[in-house]
Amino acid sequence: MTKMTGVTTIMRVVLGIIFLLHGITKFQMGLGNVDAWFSSMGIPGFIAYIAAIVEVAGGIMLIVGLYTRFVSALFILLMLGAIITVKLSAGLLGSDQMPGYEMEIGFMLISMHLLVSEPTPLSVDHMIRSKRSVS
Repeated sequence: MTKMTGVTTIMRVVLGIIFLLHGITKFQMGLGNVDAWFSSMGIPGFIAYIAAIVEVAGGIMLIVGLYTRFVSALFILLMLGAIITVKLSAGLLGSDQMPGYEMEIGFMLISMHLLVSEPTPLSVDHMIRSKRSVS
């Protein structure tokens, strides 16, 4: 395994864990509460349900390396949405009232890397690709 393969695997798994935990937190807060919080910021409340499901399911999928490119693209869109609708006004580094969007930029960069990278050996994507090439 090359250094790049190892780093890509670590990035995929850690990003998956982060999104999984963010999604679980939304469920623990109660999706109705998250819906109300989103609505208070001018975001349609139903987006809370979509975000929570994408974060939990996508997080698990990244951890195991299943449909990594598709999930990465979804996470890029999710982060763009968060930046545009909530964080942009706070600026890159934020303010006393709200954090900035530097974290979302970091998550987007990792997701972009995963979007263009080949599946690593420690992923379901790689196992699927290997089985297809043998057939």
